[in-house]
Amino acid sequence: MPFRRAYRAPLAAASLAALAVLALGGCDSGSEAKSASATGPSVLVPGKPGEANRTMSAEDAAKQRTDDDTPNSADVSYARMMIEHHTQALEMTELVPDRAGSSKLEKLAERIGAAQGPEIDSMEAWLSEHGEDEKGDGHDHTSMPGMATEAQLKKLRAAKGEAFDQLFLTLMITHHQGAITMATEVKAQGNNIRVEEMADDVVAQQTSEIARMRDMQ
Repeated sequence: MPFRRAYRAPLAAASLAALAVLALGGCDSGSEAKSASATGPSVLVPGKPGEANRTMSAEDAAKQRTDDDTPNSADVSYARMMIEHHTQALEMTELVPDRAGSSKLEKLAERIGAAQGPEIDSMEAWLSEHGEDEKGDGHDHTSMPGMATEAQLKKLRAAKGEAFDQLFLTLMITHHQGAITMATEVKAQGNNIRVEEMADDVVAQQTSEIARMRDMQ
């Protein structure tokens, strides 16, 4: 019995030492991971209107977004571009009653108009609230993703019946995809909560409409 007690003591001491080493290693590893997480990669943050872009840590960027939702240049550009983007969609839907061959397409066009008209009003009101006009940046918005060209619109105006329906669906699906791209970009680059909410609405509404239009093709 004395021999067994003497034999167990060194084993217990060795086990405790091993556990202490593992615990210390775990603490160090956790500290390093926490440190790496805290610093994170640097990100490019768009400046406020009239200000240059700047670089900061991901943590600081997230903190700033939480503490201050002052609109930046990405927010303002999005609102301006989306007003024009939606306006073209409304111009396309206005062609539907006199040219469409399908009552389902007429109902779809009515839904698009009912959604995008008020969204234009909301974005115009948001720009006015923040002292911005609709076309202040002087950019060529015809290069926005999803915008139909003048040649495509001319062809749409000349079409009737089934030919009109199919061309309308093709152009409007592309148009909606472009709007979703723009909304996704401003959600990543913008800073204003209201703009983010409007972008969320665009993504949800137009994703649903794309699925509906594809079923109609």
